[in-house]
Amino acid sequence: MIEAINLKAGMTFEQNGKLIKVLSADHHKPGKGNTVMRMKLYDIRSGSTVETTMRPEEKVEQAVLETKDAQYLYTQDGTAFFMDLATYEQYELPVESIEPEMKYLLENMQVKIEFYQTEVIGLTLPTTVVLTVAETQPSIKGATAASGGKPATMETGLVVTVPDFISAGEKLEINTQKGTYQRRAGK
Repeated sequence: MIEAINLKAGMTFEQNGKLIKVLSADHHKPGKGNTVMRMKLYDIRSGSTVETTMRPEEKVEQAVLETKDAQYLYTQDGTAFFMDLATYEQYELPVESIEPEMKYLLENMQVKIEFYQTEVIGLTLPTTVVLTVAETQPSIKGATAASGGKPATMETGLVVTVPDFISAGEKLEINTQKGTYQRRAGK
């Protein structure tokens, strides 16, 4: 059992026979009244998202997840296909259940597939990925990293703010947890 105050984004728990993934959890103290946890939760099996509040001391059963190294193969008809790197077994995940992660996935990329008992429920990305800039405004000569930056669309459709000196075609390291530019790849 885990108290609601200890739940963080990415954690999974069981409640009323449902498998729930925490998308966001914020501690909120209103002017009057008791402290509550504001949470955005995702029901893994039904695909529904709900915003709710829980008392900080409320307890839930934390789900024990297992992960396996896998490789992203391709997406077809709303399903993403992965292959276990040890057994070559293939796994399928509905794209809608991993929509945020899809913006970082390239074919043949290594990820970790998450299992609850024998059920495939999600995936974990590496902390950083290397993506190519598909489109951005022309670079500005003499620009420094300290200036405000500009939007850049990566090859996967992800849009990140990059320094003004970045050009289309450059490979960049992107933080998958924050969705932010880290540095030029290979530098």
